[in-house]
Amino acid sequence: MNRMMAAVTGLGLVMGMTAQAAEITVMSGGAVEPGLKAAAAAFEKQSGHKVKITFNTTPQMRKRVAAGDTFDVVIAPPAAVKEFAAAGKVEAGGLDIGRVGSGVAVRPGAPVPAIATADDIKKTVLEAESIVFNTASTGIYFENLLKKWGIYEQVQPRTARYTTGAEVMKHALKGKGREVAFGPITEILLEKEHGLVFVGPLPPEVQNFTSYIAVPMSAGTQKDAAQALVKFLGGPVGKPLFVAAGIE
Repeated sequence: MNRMMAAVTGLGLVMGMTAQAAEITVMSGGAVEPGLKAAAAAFEKQSGHKVKITFNTTPQMRKRVAAGDTFDVVIAPPAAVKEFAAAGKVEAGGLDIGRVGSGVAVRPGAPVPAIATADDIKKTVLEAESIVFNTASTGIYFENLLKKWGIYEQVQPRTARYTTGAEVMKHALKGKGREVAFGPITEILLEKEHGLVFVGPLPPEVQNFTSYIAVPMSAGTQKDAAQALVKFLGGPVGKPLFVAAGIE
């Protein structure tokens, strides 16, 4: 009898845990992908919840939120989060999970350019047979930097643009000649195992960091689980996983 009661109690506990488990939907910028995937896996193991992540660029996230797409958590740059908050799309507050710098990469065997100073970067761009960068936040910054230097129109004919940093790096792996890629350092590091050469970060005087804020969406259906995930991402277990992936 006692064994039967224990079995029923155990089954009840398992069913209770299953009933409480939630699927948390997340829309995030791609630059934090390696850290976010690691942190989400750790959160799933600890909480029993499931985390389903969709990666989009910041322009894509703006369009999706404006169109009424709903997730439980959004991870985006501060300016975008501010816009979402003003429109009532996200909860107040949010948590800073880190920032990602921009770097330089070349294909395996390609000449490695000098990038120690802003003048080096300018010279590298002018001498490259082609350059490649994205149309997301980091790419927009780099485009504006080239315009500031007055060389954008000169190099535009030999420039390739892609929607995401991941696409930029995959292009660079298959490139030829003196082609140079610019993009989020995290995206470069993801392709190092395939041979992509990380030349280094942009020099301090022209470096661009993109910060990312995690915040629950107002219309999300998993309120408590979403809050728990956001807290976890910036906590003592989640935060080091972002740092290990190159997210400061």
